Amino acid sequence: MNIVIVESPAKAKTINKYLGPSYEVLASFGHIRDLPAKNGSVDPEENFRMIWEVDPKASGRLNDIAKAVKGADKLILATDPDREGEAISWHVLEVLKEKRALKDQEIERVVFNAITKQAVTDAMKNPRKIDGALVDAYMARRALDYLVGFTLSPVLWRKLPGARSAGRVQSVALRLVCDRELEIEKFVPREYWSLVATLATPRSETFEARLVGADGKKIQRLDIGSGAEAEDFRKAIEAANFTVTTVEAKPARRNPYAPFTTSTLQQEASRKLGFAPAHTMRIAQRLYEGVNIGGETTGLITYMRTDGVQMATEAITQARKVIGDDYGKDYVPNAPRVYQTKAKNAQEAHEAIRPTDLSRRPRDLAKKLDTEQAKLYELIWKRAIASQMESAELERTTVDIAAKAGARTLELRATGQVIKFDGFLTLYQEDTDDASDDDDSRRLPAMSGGEPLERRDLAVTQHFTEPPPRFSEASLVKRMEELGIGRPSTYASILQVLKDRGYVKLDKKRLYAEDKGRVVVAFLENFFARYVEYDFTASLEDQLDKISNNEVAWRDVLKDFWRGFIGAVDEIKDLRITQVLDVLDDMLGPHIYPPREDGGDPRQCPNCGVGRLNLKAGKFGAFVGCTNYPECRYTRPLAASDDGGDRVLGQDPETGLDVAVKSGRFGPYIQLGEQKDVGEGEKPKRAGIPKGTSPGDVDLELALKLLSLPREIGRHPETGEPITAGIGRFGPFVKHERTYASLEAGDDVYTIGLNRAVTLIAEKVAKGPGRGRFQKDPGKPVGDHPNGGVITVKNGRYGPYVSHDGTNATLPAEITPETITLAQAIELIDARAGKGKPKAKKAAPKKANGGATVEAAAKPAGKPKKAAPKAKKAAKPAASGAAKKSAAKARGGVTNKAAPVVAKASPAKKAAGKAAH
Repeated sequence: MNIVIVESPAKAKTINKYLGPSYEVLASFGHIRDLPAKNGSVDPEENFRMIWEVDPKASGRLNDIAKAVKGADKLILATDPDREGEAISWHVLEVLKEKRALKDQEIERVVFNAITKQAVTDAMKNPRKIDGALVDAYMARRALDYLVGFTLSPVLWRKLPGARSAGRVQSVALRLVCDRELEIEKFVPREYWSLVATLATPRSETFEARLVGADGKKIQRLDIGSGAEAEDFRKAIEAANFTVTTVEAKPARRNPYAPFTTSTLQQEASRKLGFAPAHTMRIAQRLYEGVNIGGETTGLITYMRTDGVQMATEAITQARKVIGDDYGKDYVPNAPRVYQTKAKNAQEAHEAIRPTDLSRRPRDLAKKLDTEQAKLYELIWKRAIASQMESAELERTTVDIAAKAGARTLELRATGQVIKFDGFLTLYQEDTDDASDDDDSRRLPAMSGGEPLERRDLAVTQHFTEPPPRFSEASLVKRMEELGIGRPSTYASILQVLKDRGYVKLDKKRLYAEDKGRVVVAFLENFFARYVEYDFTASLEDQLDKISNNEVAWRDVLKDFWRGFIGAVDEIKDLRITQVLDVLDDMLGPHIYPPREDGGDPRQCPNCGVGRLNLKAGKFGAFVGCTNYPECRYTRPLAASDDGGDRVLGQDPETGLDVAVKSGRFGPYIQLGEQKDVGEGEKPKRAGIPKGTSPGDVDLELALKLLSLPREIGRHPETGEPITAGIGRFGPFVKHERTYASLEAGDDVYTIGLNRAVTLIAEKVAKGPGRGRFQKDPGKPVGDHPNGGVITVKNGRYGPYVSHDGTNATLPAEITPETITLAQAIELIDARAGKGKPKAKKAAPKKANGGATVEAAAKPAGKPKKAAPKAKKAAKPAASGAAKKSAAKARGGVTNKAAPVVAKASPAKKAAGKAAH
């Protein structure tokens, strides 16, 4: 039997059908281990030793995998073909080694870019080893993110109460949004005027021409800066005679766009379909995993996390055939189009996102996909087909016109464009984030030099320059890609984190920086300027790419970063909160204290008139208060805003009743109608306002959506019972019978369809019950008992205890669930079973680290320590001078019986992938 490991159960089921009975395909359900969310998980003093902890939810699945592998002939690791997929394969392999599930089995790594029978069977014929460089790059990225988060966030909490957290890449993305907000606030509108004449040819065909010159001087867009100047030109144009001086027609070609990358897919789905990046990736994942076609589940698109723009040769051939069949031979170029990736990192540059079978038209799948899946598939199909179509042929025409008014000569210009052959434009045209009038798109009538023209109208219009637009999610992703910030797998999650933490809000498809986000960025720009610089973040991404290409050692990159970063942290340790607030108060002054309408001092306290307003810090974040405290207790948020209060939003179109935002003792809520509108003993329908939404931001559309919850999505295909969607205290969810499943990033509680809801319910059931109020603690694995079986530590009604094979033993007061070691757990279990006596206060052995695996420093190490049964002797207690290091080593624990500290393997020992780093 051959065991194949993939990430998702849906993929496992499909691939199992492709491979047949000699293969068993099991799912890891994504990542199985991570760095524990506590200090010491990455230790710079120990050459960046990393402690990995198995996710408690993954323990059962790993036991099943280990059990299956023990009797297998071969282990095939078939996780996703990117850096994250390589890391999952490595983690699975490491855990299986710790569980001693591997003996003489052959270990292979295979990757496929699409879930089709052909792609999977081809991949099985071309196995390789785990790519150690990709794993190194993953570890470096994970260590960097951990070190920044767990070093910088506590500084924020101490120096800036109320701040949530800071991240290596998210902080730079947040700075982009905040910098744009600052640009808008500092923007000073500039007045300018335009003069556009409507002219007619001798054949009475009209067109528009713009004033572009006067008296031998060119006039640019902003050159006419006052109404007086505009009036002077108006009089001259009204008195002028018009003659065509030159007509110039130039041919032009417009080439098609490359197939989608992760970034361009997210941008276009946002512009054309209104999908958030995270939602786009969620739908793309479903298309990648496939649907049932002809009794067989088939992936519909290639892998969706990629920087590559190239398509496979067979896909190009298929695309050209489809174009010829559907649009004719004129739309097929003479030679196939070949696109070159701009990605700096070859490992990320997989094939572009495209349909796995381009002959599978969107109309053929309309009944097999839900609405959103069908829309995204059509977008991907059109882009891929258009990328191989003939260029559009255009003719751009420019007509220069002389307007003579006495001794003055004015110059007007008309521009237009004619499509001679539409080419790829017949199928696809890329949208833009900020639409603008395009004179070139207008068609001009036929004219010739020397021909007289007649003025029919003249528009003299006042304009004001506008500030740069706020970022949409699409334009922010595009800007991050241009700057080299983040990578394909991170764009969507970065935006989601910024929204979830309340640093930005999305309003009318534009990202607005919230006050707490602006305060965090101001703090970082003043005290950690280097680490929120765009160039620095991009250069660090380049270093990570070099690691994945085996050009630089990952620990060297970490050392260079850590040296400067910890120095910057140490420099501000002694700063008082008041000093920090004074700096931020000065930097954010224009935002916090906007000019008053009466021209008075914007910092004067409006309550007492004596004190001055300044920035203060409280338990829930920064706020503005009066310096005359406690005599004056005036406070307000950083930027004064209307919280909405009690207000009627409009009428419900179905009932005609008022929909209002009201304030109650437990906070604001939405109400439909009044008490008089319902029967006696009943209450008007109400809905809570979701966390993170300001009452002032609630409009009638959102209120009606909230009042529609909970809503029935449909009936479960197996039970026939209803599945409903709603919002609870822990966020949006779907419910079927007694099973609740939280919605994931990108899911919309108002629009989620039945297929997606059934999938979430199924995944929740597969994962087993969570840690609810009425559910038993499943426990955290400590390690394997010498007699077999896993020892777990649990929290019970009477305190923490360890459990093994029906035997439970209470932990002594001096041992906690976080610090218990495998040796201590074995002793307690054996003593409870009558095989010995527990010894309280026994020193923790150095090798044991209850529940986590220590990733050793790359320094010479002796032979790995022997298995737990032969290692019951306690290590000598740590000397008091090294207490901190000893404590750090004891925390977390080790899941494996064998060597907890794994030394860096020699090149010769990397046959089965990276055994250790």
